[in-house]
Amino acid sequence: MNDRPLQTALLAAALALAGSGAAHAQDALTAPQVRAQLEAQGYTKVKDLEFKDGMWKADATSANGKQVDVRLDPRTGKVYPDKAVSPLGEADIRAQLATAGYSGVHDVKLDDGLWQAKGTTAAGEKVKVQLDPATGEVIALEKD
Repeated sequence: MNDRPLQTALLAAALALAGSGAAHAQDALTAPQVRAQLEAQGYTKVKDLEFKDGMWKADATSANGKQVDVRLDPRTGKVYPDKAVSPLGEADIRAQLATAGYSGVHDVKLDDGLWQAKGTTAAGEKVKVQLDPATGEVIALEKD
């Protein structure tokens, strides 16, 4: 019996799910893995861990003893504390999104350590995006 067609179909389904982006991004890291990632980076007293708006979110205590809200990229494990300072400005974010094919970009703001904006994708879908404060890379995308 040849299992090749079944293996090919399963691989295609897995690739389709992987390519679907933020909608299934929470599957990349589980809640225990997120907690372990935060603790490995010096955060303690991690609580209220939840997956929301395409990112993991939690309240924690930083290494210097301060209470912080953190977000974690579910694909890479990169942590974004809410007090982060961005070297980018609103014009940089608007330019980055325009270059990436977004139109009608509005409500651009730095909030809780991440750039956030709303706009329309090249395919015409209205979305809310969250961007890395240092690079302007889209790290989370949700339908608006």
